[in-house]
Amino acid sequence: MTTNRARVLGGLLVALLLALGLVGCSNRTPATPDPTRTPDAGVGEVTTAPDGVQEITIETGDDYVFTPDAFTVAPGQVRLTVTSVATQLTHNFMFTTGAGPVDITEQIPLLAPGQSETIEFTVTEPGDYPFECTFHTALGQVGTMTVTGSPAATTANG
Repeated sequence: MTTNRARVLGGLLVALLLALGLVGCSNRTPATPDPTRTPDAGVGEVTTAPDGVQEITIETGDDYVFTPDAFTVAPGQVRLTVTSVATQLTHNFMFTTGAGPVDITEQIPLLAPGQSETIEFTVTEPGDYPFECTFHTALGQVGTMTVTGSPAATTANG
């Protein structure tokens, strides 16, 4: 009788573990958490540098959020700085492969607390380019860069 009871309890335990494992599996986009901090002045503002490159700085911290989590640029060259205002968490930054009109391969593989890194790339195709911290995607640390308009036409005089 003890053997049958052990089998039943073992079977129930396996079924419970499988059910709990399946609850965590989902193909839904995670909800982006709310930021728990106020960004520094100028964060999230797209400006044009003297060399004509669009510049933007975004922040990340211990709250699993990019601030801002969405910004818009025009086609052309972009200089993106990611600053970690975290005191504990390490992050990274990459554009989600296969999710935008074209892949942007530039990335920041590791961003320690207090560190700031800059990447530069060119975008030509309008559309939404999702980005993420691959360490914390499941916690909702994602965002979107939108490219609007068409690239400026270049003319040759001659």
